Amino acid sequence: ALLDLSGVHQVKGTWMGSITLPCTYTPSEGFTQETLSWSMERDYSTSTVFRRDDSGDHILLSRFRSRVGVPKHSPGDASLLIENLEIPDSGHYTCQVTWRSKNNSLITKELTTIVKVVKVAVTKPVIRAGKLGLTVPAGARTSLTCVASGSPPISYRWFRSSPGGKAQLLSSQAELAWDSLRLSDAGMYYCEAENR
Repeated sequence: ALLDLSGVHQVKGTWMGSITLPCTYTPSEGFTQETLSWSMERDYSTSTVFRRDDSGDHILLSRFRSRVGVPKHSPGDASLLIENLEIPDSGHYTCQVTWRSKNNSLITKELTTIVKVVKVAVTKPVIRAGKLGLTVPAGARTSLTCVASGSPPISYRWFRSSPGGKAQLLSSQAELAWDSLRLSDAGMYYCEAENR
């Protein structure tokens, strides 16, 4: 399919998160991208959000300033990235690309994606307990992974407690890994998950 735009019908985003609206094509010899624009329709009015032409990139809606962008150095990728999503960012977004052919004729294609921005209920992290009493041979590679549900972002910390001693912080990642287990690694390990 020569110069056809491909993308998706609908994208769901989370309030304050970021999303990418895919809009891509296969660059073709003899055709150069002349203009690329993203417009948004909401409440029966349409406005241009982003435009790229020979004079550069322009963000035309002030409420999208410093929140939207299109990849600069990947030919054929006209996808729109929106950061710090707001609820009013929901709407119909249309990607429109115009190419100029060698004989100076213009070809325009467009593609529309529906964006839904949803608020996620704020919940504290809940850790799913793994198997208790894990037995692993010495010298083996192994890892413990902490998985929590709740509102992102979630940070993780792994501790080890020694009898009568203080808890010792081992990792600030969700995974605690060993390349080669030693007998001295036996003990009780704890995971802590935290969000805002």
